[in-house]
Amino acid sequence: MKQKKLLLISSIGGHLTQLLQLEGLFKNYQYHLVTEKSQVTEQLMEKYPVSLLMYGARNYPIRYIYKFTYNTIKSLCIFIKHRPDIIITTGAHTAVPMCYLAKLFGRKIVFIESFAKSTSPTLSGRMVYPISDLFIVQWESMKEIYPKAVYGGSIY
Repeated sequence: MKQKKLLLISSIGGHLTQLLQLEGLFKNYQYHLVTEKSQVTEQLMEKYPVSLLMYGARNYPIRYIYKFTYNTIKSLCIFIKHRPDIIITTGAHTAVPMCYLAKLFGRKIVFIESFAKSTSPTLSGRMVYPISDLFIVQWESMKEIYPKAVYGGSIY
């Protein structure tokens, strides 16, 4: 049986920290990490197969539109190169285009809502929830916001 290819994508910071908590699981598959470029994430290349997107905070709207467009095009290139079967993400905005590309190409999407959110949704969570194949929350209380979600407990 063919081994599944995973593409794991997240923004830097807490989202990436949570995604890397799944290392014990993703090491059993063919995988590739995608995150934003920074001094910290460049060091990840020593340990993992990684592609880096442009860092793009939303606090500068004009620059963000440019960076978001660039990252969407680069995400398409990464997707075509690696041809993943499953996208696993902890968010945030960096991951949304990849999830929609995956859905367009008939791939599975697993979204893990942030541990930091126990009573309100993230923007990326709201955007990916309708197209996700598996939506996991880390707090029982989030099942009220995402009724189709699966409570998975904390990944820390």
